[in-house]
Amino acid sequence: MAKYLLLKHYRGAPASVNDVPMDQWTPEEVTAHIQYMRDFAKRLEETGEFVSEQALSSEGTWVRYDGEGRPPVTDGPFAETKDVIAGWMLIDVDSYERALELAAELSAAPGAGGKPIHEWLELRPCYGVKPTVTE
Repeated sequence: MAKYLLLKHYRGAPASVNDVPMDQWTPEEVTAHIQYMRDFAKRLEETGEFVSEQALSSEGTWVRYDGEGRPPVTDGPFAETKDVIAGWMLIDVDSYERALELAAELSAAPGAGGKPIHEWLELRPCYGVKPTVTE
């Protein structure tokens, strides 16, 4: 088994097919999207492929250690993950191909108008875990 992180982005990825920002969706569209994500995770729990997931707030702060005392809090000038990463799902699958299959399915979560978003997801293997690619 290999672990992969599926990253959902607020921005920075190529535009999705149904490219309407979530803050412009109706409450029913948001509910349908969240339910799709929950159903997807539940199905992966049943197959043993689900590890964890989390939606992220757009709020965040850069923090670094700067010697003794309090760490300074900075906010820029670099692109920040709070502006980029909307959430993630960690999966544990048998192959790279299975990770691709699940990422593609997750990309079809409904959005505006109840239509699939077809959003781009970033698929990243966990460090130290080599993907199993079959030719």
